[in-house]
Formats: sequence, C-alpha cells, structure tokens
Amino acid sequence: MDDEKPVLEQMTDAMSSAAEATKEAAKTAVKKVRKAAKRVAKKVTPKKKAAKKSKTAKKAGKKSSAKKSAKKSAKKAVKNRYSSR
Repeated sequence: MDDEKPVLEQMTDAMSSAAEATKEAAKTAVKKVRKAAKRVAKKVTPKKKAAKKSKTAKKAGKKSSAKKSAKKSAKKAVKNRYSSR
C-alpha cells in the first residue's frame, strides 16, 4: 500500500480495478459462448436443399434460436462466475 495516498483513495482504486476486471471477464465469456453457439448451430443445421421459401424461413428461425441460446448460456456463465464466490 502507498503511504502517500489516503486509504479511501486506495480502496476506491482497488474497487474500480476489480469491477473493470470482472467486466472484462464477462465480455470474454460472452464472446466464447457466442462462438461456441455458432459452431453448434452450424453442426446442427441440416444440409438438405429445400424450396427457396422454406429455406429462408428455416434460416431465420435457426438464427434467432442460436442467438437466444447464446444469450442464455452467457447469462448462465456470468451467474456461475458470481455464485462460485
């Protein structure tokens, strides 16, 4: 600890750096989860050729479900990170 700085200032610095680190960790976790969800979505989607109308409708549905699962798993990852403390 610095004897030059007041204790309150030292504590404020420590808290803000901890908050920043937590925020960065959450961002990286979300990025990883999104990447994994994209990989899974690619593997799950069937590669059959269908009529144009049904093909575009299916794509739109799968994209939204992939986004939802990414959001859900990101929330779970953040929740688990905080609950393990």
